[in-house]
Amino acid sequence: MEPLTIVDTVELFPALHAELIALLRGLDDADWQKPTVAGAWRVRDVAAHLLDGDLRKLSGGRDGHRPPVDGPVSTFADIVGLIDRINAGGVAYGQRLSPRVMTDLLEVTGRWVAEFVAALPPHGEALHSVAWAGEERSENWMDTGREYTERWHHQMQIRDAVGAPGLLQRRWLYPLLDLSVRAFRRAYQDVAAEPGTSVVFQVEAEGEHTWSVVRQEAGWDVLRGAADDPATRVRMDADTAWRLLYNALPPDAVRTRVTVTGDPALAEPILRARSVMA
Repeated sequence: MEPLTIVDTVELFPALHAELIALLRGLDDADWQKPTVAGAWRVRDVAAHLLDGDLRKLSGGRDGHRPPVDGPVSTFADIVGLIDRINAGGVAYGQRLSPRVMTDLLEVTGRWVAEFVAALPPHGEALHSVAWAGEERSENWMDTGREYTERWHHQMQIRDAVGAPGLLQRRWLYPLLDLSVRAFRRAYQDVAAEPGTSVVFQVEAEGEHTWSVVRQEAGWDVLRGAADDPATRVRMDADTAWRLLYNALPPDAVRTRVTVTGDPALAEPILRARSVMA
C-alpha cells in the first residue's frame, strides 16, 4: 500500500471536453429530451448544468465575481442546500436555450475552463474546499480534480441516457476513482474499529484499481493498493463503481451488483459514500 498523492487531471480537460462536444453534436432532438439517472433532469438539463458550471467557474474562480448568498453556509447541510438551489437556477435558465446554442456555448466555455485550470498553481489554496472529501481547505489540484469528476460523471449521465459508449478506459477511470475514494475518510469517520482494521475497495477494470480504508491510531485513512488480511473486501465492476459513487444506482440495485466478503457492516460506509455534494 502507499499514501494517496496529488492527482493531476489538467491534461485531461481538453480531451474530455472534446468528447463532450462530439457527443452533443451527434444527438438528435429526441435525444435531448431523454431522461437520465440524474433524478428529474433530462439530457438537456444535464447539458445546461454543465454550461452553468463552466460559467460559474470562470466568473468566480477566474474573474473573482462573488454573487450574494441566500442563506447560511456554516454546515455541510447548508452547503448542500445552497448547491441544490444554484443548480436548479442554472437548469431553469437553460430552458431558454436551444440545444445548438447550449452546445456552441459549451464549446467555448469548456475551452476557457481548461485554460484557466491549467494556469493555476497546483498547490495554491483553492477558492472552495472539496467538502465531500472532508476537506476544510483544498489545494487547486484537488479542486481541479473535483471539477474533472463533475464533468466526467455528468457526461456519463448523458452517454447512459442516449446509449453512447462510456468513458471507462483506464485513462479516464483511474484518476476519477483515485479522487473519488477520498470520500471514504468522511464516510468512515464515525465507524469504531481497532487500529489496523482494513477494508479493501476493488474495482474490476483495465489495470489495477484497488484502494484500502485503514484504521490508524488517529482515525481512518485511505491508501492505494490492497491491505493484507482485510476485515472486509468490497468488489464491483467499473460501471457499478461510478454509478454507486455518483448517485446513478438505485439503492435496491446496489446489493445485486456488489460483492462483499468478510464483515458486511464494515462495507456499509463504502456503499453509502458519495463523491458529490448533491
